[in-house]
Amino acid sequence: MTHSHVRRVVFLMFMLCSVPAQAEEPLHTTRVASGLFLPVFVVSPPGDMQRLFIVEKRGVIKILNLETGVINATPFLDINFLVGGGQSTNDERGLLGLAFHPDYANNGLFYVNYTANNEDTVVAKYAVSGNPDIADGGSADTILTIFQPFSNHNGGWLGFGPNDDYLYIATGDGGAGGDPGNRAQDITFQLLGKMLRIDVDGDDFPADPNRDYAIPKDNPFVGVNGDDEIWAYGLRNPWRPSFDRLTGDLYIADVGQNAWEEVNFQSASSPGGENYGWRCYEGNQNFNTGGCDPPNTMVFPIHEYSHAIGFSITGGYAYRGSQIPPLQGTYFFADYVIQHVWSFEYDGANVNDFMERTAELSPSVEGFTVNQISSFGEDAAGEMYIVDQGSTTQGQIFKIGTNEVFPSSLTVIRGQNQLGDLEDVFVSDDEYLQARPSFISPPTTQEPPVALELSGTAQTTTASALRFTFEGQSFLPVGGDVDTRQFTSLFNFTTGEYDELDNRILPSAPDTTFDVIPGNPQDYIDNQTGEVRVLLEFKSEGLSGFLFSEALIDRATWVVTP
Repeated sequence: MTHSHVRRVVFLMFMLCSVPAQAEEPLHTTRVASGLFLPVFVVSPPGDMQRLFIVEKRGVIKILNLETGVINATPFLDINFLVGGGQSTNDERGLLGLAFHPDYANNGLFYVNYTANNEDTVVAKYAVSGNPDIADGGSADTILTIFQPFSNHNGGWLGFGPNDDYLYIATGDGGAGGDPGNRAQDITFQLLGKMLRIDVDGDDFPADPNRDYAIPKDNPFVGVNGDDEIWAYGLRNPWRPSFDRLTGDLYIADVGQNAWEEVNFQSASSPGGENYGWRCYEGNQNFNTGGCDPPNTMVFPIHEYSHAIGFSITGGYAYRGSQIPPLQGTYFFADYVIQHVWSFEYDGANVNDFMERTAELSPSVEGFTVNQISSFGEDAAGEMYIVDQGSTTQGQIFKIGTNEVFPSSLTVIRGQNQLGDLEDVFVSDDEYLQARPSFISPPTTQEPPVALELSGTAQTTTASALRFTFEGQSFLPVGGDVDTRQFTSLFNFTTGEYDELDNRILPSAPDTTFDVIPGNPQDYIDNQTGEVRVLLEFKSEGLSGFLFSEALIDRATWVVTP
């Protein structure tokens, strides 16, 4: 047989966009970290697939090694001596936000949002040291300081816009109850109750040590009445806003006063300037409308729930990972007090597919309760985590997953055919890609005349089960009672050889689905790279002469059960 020397760059892209719609698998959570002190956030630097940074409210940032599952013994940053509060679940002060510069891999800069000992809000810039796992504590540079009249409603979230690389800062209304200073509606010399937007790569205020940033020229109040830093306003205590990393849309979960919790939305195409209504409205309901602008000048939430359901919303993310394809674009959020988790999809006009997820996600697969959800988070790959302050533990981090872990792709690494190369093996239609190895099979052939060797990368190197699933059939255009036999082998990384695990006949019928299940799945996943290889071989049997035939594989993928 001859080896294929063409089409080396052709891929079988069995990803979300390449396979027919499939039923959604139940979700679960896996505990990835525990023994934490009041964690409030997790995030990874852009492109860093090995580490997850955990923010503890007391003023400490730790690193979880995602490959080993071990938290580094030395914190990445410890500014507990600068941070006021953060020592109890009821204390809204502390280290509340962390964001890595979009070019962190080159400049090593990151930003934190904390409540200082004098109760002011401080946004500060730090740099990593020569050790990538330890920050330079002496590199602090104050970016912005905001006076806080009360100890609660500090907001605290930071995030870089995926479409503009500006830093967005969520601030609460200053605290107490009912926004007594009307700060959220006041846009002149008042940065509380706002979403701010600044350029950290410039400095428009070189003489002011507490303002080290530039104003984006397209901010909505530049050149008109209103503070230039303001991007949007009318917020009470925005807790864990987030950007959709794919679209750039902004979700803003806002904690209510005494009756309603809400999720606000800002399209990536927005020029800014939205008024989200607080203190005039709590959710869609009147709160204190005295002196307020007309309601048609305000933007009302895309979702709200009353205190008959929950008491303190925790915002989440629109899922954009690769391990749960059916959930692409689904927004997750929770309630801190009653420990419920929900999800929905938003198409820019309507909320769809609203679901409660609590029973799926708690307890975890290990049996741990998921409660007191202070935040969600994403790693660099877009996979989602739940940050749990815990009623019986000091704090835990859970990863959201499903029993299905899909490969990033399957790549043809070898093709052979007794007639020559396989240049025309691949045929595509509007729904998915097909592998169509055409061949002529004489009855005396001892080896399969066609072989396709495929390689892909699993999303985990640990599995309790590994299942290859194929949908296929044989085509016999010449006629006759002939079967196409398929041999399926998986590469055994322990022995370094292929193990034949399946030998079956493909009937001339559409969508014949069959599984190949190895005995010890760990033998078939490279524990260093996650690579999995499959060898598909075909031959026709029962022939009395030459016959043109095709064996069609509509879909080939694998399922890994962590």
